[in-house]
Amino acid sequence: MEETTRVFDLAIIGGGINGAGIARDAAGRGLSVVLFEQADLASGTSSASTKLIHGGLRYLEHYAFRLVREALAEREVLWGIAPHIIWPLRFVLPHHAGLRPVWMLRLGLFLYDHMGGRRLLSPTRTLDLRHDAAGLPLCPGLRTAFEYSDCWVDDARLVVLNARDAADRGASIRPRTRVVSAHRVDGLWEIEAEGAAGRQRVRAHALVDAAGPWAGQMLDVLKVNARARLRLVKGSHIVVHRLFAHDRCYLFQNADGRIVFAIPYEGDFTLIGTTDLDYSGRPEDVAASPEEVVYLCAAASEYFAASVAPEQVVWAYSGVRALYDDGAGKAQEATRDYVLALDAPEGEAPLLSVFGGKITTYRRLADAALTRLAPHLPTLGPAFTGKVPLPGGDFPREGFEHLLKSLRRTFPSLDPALLKRLARAYGTSSFRLLEGVMHEDDLGDWFGAHLCRREVDWLMDQEWAVTAEDVLWRRSKLGLRTCHEEARALDAYMAARRGGL
Repeated sequence: MEETTRVFDLAIIGGGINGAGIARDAAGRGLSVVLFEQADLASGTSSASTKLIHGGLRYLEHYAFRLVREALAEREVLWGIAPHIIWPLRFVLPHHAGLRPVWMLRLGLFLYDHMGGRRLLSPTRTLDLRHDAAGLPLCPGLRTAFEYSDCWVDDARLVVLNARDAADRGASIRPRTRVVSAHRVDGLWEIEAEGAAGRQRVRAHALVDAAGPWAGQMLDVLKVNARARLRLVKGSHIVVHRLFAHDRCYLFQNADGRIVFAIPYEGDFTLIGTTDLDYSGRPEDVAASPEEVVYLCAAASEYFAASVAPEQVVWAYSGVRALYDDGAGKAQEATRDYVLALDAPEGEAPLLSVFGGKITTYRRLADAALTRLAPHLPTLGPAFTGKVPLPGGDFPREGFEHLLKSLRRTFPSLDPALLKRLARAYGTSSFRLLEGVMHEDDLGDWFGAHLCRREVDWLMDQEWAVTAEDVLWRRSKLGLRTCHEEARALDAYMAARRGGL
């Protein structure tokens, strides 16, 4: 067993958006931090979202005004610190006769426009679908719609960039390292973990359980009784070839009270989701069921003139949301707000358990977590996460085209489509990734879908990528454009390179 005498201020279990966000905030405010993740970063719920930074329009129906207000305010903050992976998106909400009436939609959107401090995002407007391009792919009986603003996010990259920034500020980020035990000893947490390098032991003044769907299991490992309860809710999505030509998103109402998004995705595809179903299985076994695929296809077909069938699905994914169990009758009605449960017996090291939350409010959750733990930690430095850009995001919110032009001037021999993809993924860090490249040959071997050896090496060295799945489905979505042979070749290269490092 590897022994270490180092004592961290804060240990975090869970490498999803909440764990990575807390690690960044804590490390940037002067704490020594270690983060353990049993698999790859963002390998659970945080890469299985609907990819939105949004206030949660439907949450207004459940009177979740505080959550909606906080989430609305965060949209422009997050856009400002990560404009390469977050950008505005307009949502088209058609009115469907027999469902929510027009007055209810107007009232909800009025609140949505005015309760969150919106400054830069465009306000709501009414559309006549008979004359607007948004109406072309829809059923002819739909006449009126409302268009409003939220934002799109590359969810898994948001997690990785928070972890990268935390590491740059001194945090020890340890993916593929599973915590096997943790005990309170002499006012500290003594933590044992197991990873590729064998067993590790660290000590910490405070511990955060941000394991998401595994948070309940971790409480069993920690032998702590939490005051809050988890409700596991499954959300599935499907991806089909592009269903419409414009760049707006649709929000469809269903007769069962749920809503479904249809979102432009990765240029050539449309993302449709999500479902809300209570889940009782192991989080690692979650998958989109045939029934869910049929449900999502039927929901989209209710609105699109051309029906969507299960055989059109090119990819389906599913995640488990670890929600705070507030006793709601239906899964879609369960709160998306977060609850922080502090267990801090007198004279013993504290444990903070994170329940619930959503990607949009991860930064506020991290700040609240440190506030709860502050009496047990060294003095915290000033808050910074809402002002300091994430890696690659140090350019103006609306400066993407200028960034892209600069990349094209600096690397004129490279394919413009490749440069655009790199700029969207890495922002200004693209210049470092491509440093010294004069010609396409300098990028090394290709693994399909414009994925080159230079980028793979960067992801392994800078972003903890270990397998082809890490690269093709979390650090990017190039898996939609690569074949099995290309993925196997990528895996073989990465395995060989790991062996030589």
